Amino acid sequence: MKKLFSYFKRYKWQSLLGPFFKLLEATFELLVPFVVGLIVDRGLGAYVDGGYPNADIGYIVGMCLLLAAFGLAGLAFSVTAQYFAARTATGVAADIRRDLFKKIQSLSYKDIDEMGASTMLTRMTSDVDRFQSGVNLALRLFLRSPFIVFGAMITAYIIDPESLGVFAVTIVALAVVVYAVMFLCMPLYKKTQNKLDKVLLSTRENLTGARVLRAFCREDGEKKLFDTRNEELNKGRKFVGGIAAITNPLTYVLVNFATIVLIWTGALRVDAGGLTQGNVIALYNLMGQILVELIKLANLIVTVTKAAACGGRISAVLQAQPSLLLEEETEAKGSGAFIEFDNVTMRYIEGADVALENVSFTVARGETVGVIGGTGSGKTTLVNLIPHFYDTTEGEVRVDGKSVRDKALQTRLRENIGVVPQKAVLFKGTLRENLLWGKADATDGELWRALEIARADEFVKEKGGLDIPVEQGGKNFSGGQKQRLTIARALVREPEILILDDSSSALDYATDAELRKAIRKLDFTTFIVSQRASSVMNADKIVVLDDGVAVGMGTHEELMRSCEVYREIYFSQYETEGGQAV
Repeated sequence: MKKLFSYFKRYKWQSLLGPFFKLLEATFELLVPFVVGLIVDRGLGAYVDGGYPNADIGYIVGMCLLLAAFGLAGLAFSVTAQYFAARTATGVAADIRRDLFKKIQSLSYKDIDEMGASTMLTRMTSDVDRFQSGVNLALRLFLRSPFIVFGAMITAYIIDPESLGVFAVTIVALAVVVYAVMFLCMPLYKKTQNKLDKVLLSTRENLTGARVLRAFCREDGEKKLFDTRNEELNKGRKFVGGIAAITNPLTYVLVNFATIVLIWTGALRVDAGGLTQGNVIALYNLMGQILVELIKLANLIVTVTKAAACGGRISAVLQAQPSLLLEEETEAKGSGAFIEFDNVTMRYIEGADVALENVSFTVARGETVGVIGGTGSGKTTLVNLIPHFYDTTEGEVRVDGKSVRDKALQTRLRENIGVVPQKAVLFKGTLRENLLWGKADATDGELWRALEIARADEFVKEKGGLDIPVEQGGKNFSGGQKQRLTIARALVREPEILILDDSSSALDYATDAELRKAIRKLDFTTFIVSQRASSVMNADKIVVLDDGVAVGMGTHEELMRSCEVYREIYFSQYETEGGQAV
């Protein structure tokens, strides 16, 4: 939570002025019982024969006008306080969202995988909104309510010192109730927010996987799972809400009991002549103010408790350190090859099975490298180590002799790599905006050239050109079209290293062959990850992976002679006649 307090520095004056004006408004409120008591004692005079024959109408009118002036002044101060509190709360929330987004961008794939996308969304939305509400209320009421409570006690002491005991006991009892509720509720609110994460996870998975869900007729099963998670959230919120709801009845009981005692003892003392009727009414009003303010304070404590729980979750993300290791400066070493994998072992989670084990090979500048293997063999893991999306567990990946962990190399490295991931991802906007991600200042000619190489220019022209709209996720394009557009986006950058991670799986064989032929003419160092032998067989070097181990390395002809795994993959995809592929 300490991390979040730093966000108030930009709004220092607003966060001070909000409570200040609220205290001014509270001061006027504390004066009201005094004025009411004066109206009764001095304005009405003594009660004689069922009336007030000595009433001073002018005095009463004057005091009523004074009360109206207090009300108007209090209203003005209250509105001003609300303005400053709202500016602080919304400003702090906006800054937190901005930094949360930046932090998420800085986290590695591993960090995001561990935290979960649904959890990130909850913290960016629900948690920040609750924190904003808590800040807004706290700035307006957190000082005001205690100020009125203790101010009423002091005012009561000035009016009648003997009544101080009733006020003191009541305030202590109420403080114990409020603190106990807060102590019980805070950990429970954290648990309910975690349950909300699971509800959002179900929602997100069902929205993104709607087609798969319906294809396998899993609607009923997912409804039951969602209902279970939603019911757990509902029960959790009901339970903590029930505890929080105890606050108001308890405060009412305590304050009303104190009021009874106050009126009873006050009436006895009025009869004895030790207290005036106006003083009893003033004390009653002060006790009423304490009741109202403690109810507000109790509700505020519940809201602030929720905000504190959410703030802790937000702070955990903001304080998270990216797991990617970076080094200030690394010495150039190795074989002098452009890219070098030096005895690389990789585990996604400590203690888990290896995704890659003792992989070593070199790549010369301009070479095309094919990476092939069965599902889960480590193909994507291998190419994700080149742009340093993940850290190696053992060994080192070097580019131009420098470790990919080198800070100075980090930015330049990713700027010179074009990555086309397995899942084609397009963003809502226009096609031009999506392609310019590759190179912000690319000309139309460069964009069309990239589309032509990716074999996407024809359908783009048919749809209307570079400014055609792209729906969220690119849903207005087919799978093959999306893959070709993401390839074009990477080609616009004209990278030194191009990584195609199974990016042609939705293309027909003819289009795939044309695409590979066009890419081979480019002066890039290219990694082609595929399960199709035809996609990698013309590469300068092919790495064959099996359960994370490089079981073969060489050209197509060399592997056909020496690597059983490669031969199995090849012959499983081609009919043979007399032992020869046809």
